[in-house]
Amino acid sequence: MTDYRPPICDIRFVLERVLGFNRHPGLARFYVLDDDLVGAILEEAGSFAAGVIAPLNAVGDQAGCRWSADGSVTTPPGFVEAYRRYVEAGWGTLALPEELGGQGLPHVLATAVEEFMNSACQAFTMYPGLTHGAVDALRAAGSESLKAEYLPRLASGEWLGTMALTEPHCGTDLGLIATRAEPAPGGSFRISGEKIFCSGGEQDLTDNIIHLVLGRLPDAPAGSRGTSLFLVPKLLADGTRNAVTCTGIEHKMGLKGSATCAMSFAGATGWLVGEPNGGLAAMFVMMNAARLTCGNHGLAAAELAYQRASSYARERRQGRAPGMQPSGRSADPIIVHPDVRRMLMDARATTEGLRALIAWTALQIDVARHDRRVDERQWAAAVVGLLTPVIKAHGTDQGFATAVAMQQVLGGHGYIAEWGMEQIVRDARVAMIYEGANGVQALDLAQRKVAKDGGQVAELLFAMIERECAGAETELAFIAEPLADAIGEMREAAAMLVRADPEELGAASYPFLQMLGISAIGWMWLRMAAASIEERDDPFCAAKLVTARHYALRFLPDVAALRRKVEAGAGTLMALPAEAFGAG
Repeated sequence: MTDYRPPICDIRFVLERVLGFNRHPGLARFYVLDDDLVGAILEEAGSFAAGVIAPLNAVGDQAGCRWSADGSVTTPPGFVEAYRRYVEAGWGTLALPEELGGQGLPHVLATAVEEFMNSACQAFTMYPGLTHGAVDALRAAGSESLKAEYLPRLASGEWLGTMALTEPHCGTDLGLIATRAEPAPGGSFRISGEKIFCSGGEQDLTDNIIHLVLGRLPDAPAGSRGTSLFLVPKLLADGTRNAVTCTGIEHKMGLKGSATCAMSFAGATGWLVGEPNGGLAAMFVMMNAARLTCGNHGLAAAELAYQRASSYARERRQGRAPGMQPSGRSADPIIVHPDVRRMLMDARATTEGLRALIAWTALQIDVARHDRRVDERQWAAAVVGLLTPVIKAHGTDQGFATAVAMQQVLGGHGYIAEWGMEQIVRDARVAMIYEGANGVQALDLAQRKVAKDGGQVAELLFAMIERECAGAETELAFIAEPLADAIGEMREAAAMLVRADPEELGAASYPFLQMLGISAIGWMWLRMAAASIEERDDPFCAAKLVTARHYALRFLPDVAALRRKVEAGAGTLMALPAEAFGAG
């Protein structure tokens, strides 16, 4: 199925009326983007996503990628041509700086376009998606010679970039990597090792592929402090093939059009990026960008699933509307049934709220990069760091849960491949694992983003939300009051994390992340309700107010229950001996 309709009206509402991104007081560089120009960019991007990329979705799932014994990988039919058109249209260069050949547009606008592409065909969008993070990592840590040679072609899309991090024995624990980097003449290194789970490690979309590889220098200390980052191209400057080979591709549950590769580096030529033994610091620039992209994947899956389920619910006739007397009608559309409405309203509230939160966070990235005020840049960078694990984990959790719920709306048809819902569920599942599984994100939030600084950044965010609740119009009390209560629960939970020992902190981390995800989306609903209240007679704004009330009644109460989980401690989690988890 290719019936994707980009939610242009909704994203314009968020960008223009909720965020006012092109009127932000510290971002005068974007004032030239009037609402008409923004609308034109979104319309054109939506048309490209729906017309060129969306037809690839089912094809990519059915055909998948093909690996050949010579190490080459063939992407599904249509991918090569679509990528050529993607590059020619400049969709990958929207927010890149002009000195790299980019268009210098706001990151928040590029994030909206990224959602369209992800909903249309996430497997396709995976290929160019990691390249933006590679560009950021090289800009932050690469030498001037590496930047000059590789950045222009990565930025333009002529070449694509990948992350080669983990190994068969490592998983998330990158301190265990065994890939070796031996110094070679001319300042280069010989990279030897085996890497797995490299998205786009080999493909036929571009001639050259630029791998960012974690490895160890000969005298490196043990653990994560001994990792270094290296740039390893598929093709060397003289056009010869580097000693990099794809040894196979994974047979996966979903995203079959995206090649997930096992890679062998057999003395491949590479160059150090950043400082020796500073690999993780350099790589986290790319990884954090990828984590925010994962949250966008969750949003995109939820939007696509909601569109298909809501369309089905308006047309599929089953049963009678509650309270209706028998009549000549054989059945009513299932959208009249309260339980179907429950699923659809939950999906709508989650998806629209998550879209606003992702957009607000993307705007903070623009502020951190471009605001003329130093204190605003610093605050924006801090709050992006706080919310990155939330958007990655809560966003992908909710994306998958929404996809499953929308599959349920279709009943038996949701389980049948021809209707496309089961593909959305399969494709959405891996985003909860990518770039550090969601439990790792929760621990990062609790330990490194809250407890480590005594909860200072979190408290600043809580205080900001509380001020907005206190200043809300009386007519918004339906969401302002429960949101303020939720922030009170958040503050108590954060204080508990600051006091907790490591085991208690680990046990509390996931419900704390869920609390913050629900509360942050609730904050966005307060803002969207405030932007709608003056035009409540307009059907679009009236729907926003109903959905905001639904979120206030059906989601925000969960925060108090989750606080009880935060306080439950590690006792029941850690009490049983390991051998008790075998078969009974």
